[in-house]
Amino acid sequence: MRNELNKPVNGQLEKLYIRDTWRVFRIISEFVEGFEELSTIGDCVTIFGSARTKKGDPDYEKAQRTAKLAVEAGYGVITGGGGGIMEASNKGAAEAGGTSVGLNIDLPFEQLPNEFSNVKLDFRYFFVRKVMFVKYAKAFVILPGGLGTLDELFESLTLIQTKKISRFPVILMDKKYWHGLYDWMTSTLLAEGKISEKDLALFNIVDSPEETIEFIKKFYSDPC
Repeated sequence: MRNELNKPVNGQLEKLYIRDTWRVFRIISEFVEGFEELSTIGDCVTIFGSARTKKGDPDYEKAQRTAKLAVEAGYGVITGGGGGIMEASNKGAAEAGGTSVGLNIDLPFEQLPNEFSNVKLDFRYFFVRKVMFVKYAKAFVILPGGLGTLDELFESLTLIQTKKISRFPVILMDKKYWHGLYDWMTSTLLAEGKISEKDLALFNIVDSPEETIEFIKKFYSDPC
């Protein structure tokens, strides 16, 4: 029973309750659709990076080659389904004959689905989409990107650190790009006791697609 503070004012609160209730059903439907569509795709590598990276950029070429090598190693590829690094990764996977998953997000700008994903899903809610990235990935590969890329990086590290998910490879590609972030983490976070040495070991920084895929192979072949 609602108390006096929750009494509808001019019907507005009542409308809010109804809207929130229906929003729950939409969230559930996105989870159900995602689970049903992705449950049979097999082992995948999720690749992140800037949507603003242009074709011809070295990072675009690295993403495309990483995806190709991932397929050759027996993995499918998952991306956010948009342009830039996502497009390059989906393209590399598709051209190699592999599973190329694009998990697109509805945004008022930037994010339009690329043409290279052969498994496509659209999401309204970031948090539902994030679950799909983690649940169906055997590794995260993080190329240079902005806020969204950093969000995915640190969420994965937090989930592993807190043991909410099992550890899997989190690989940052391009030592020059990530050097400043790593330095800040060691000189500030570690130095001030905000993280431990073990936390810094939750990710690796490499320079090439070949190093990336070899690291993933070694991680899963090493019984330790």
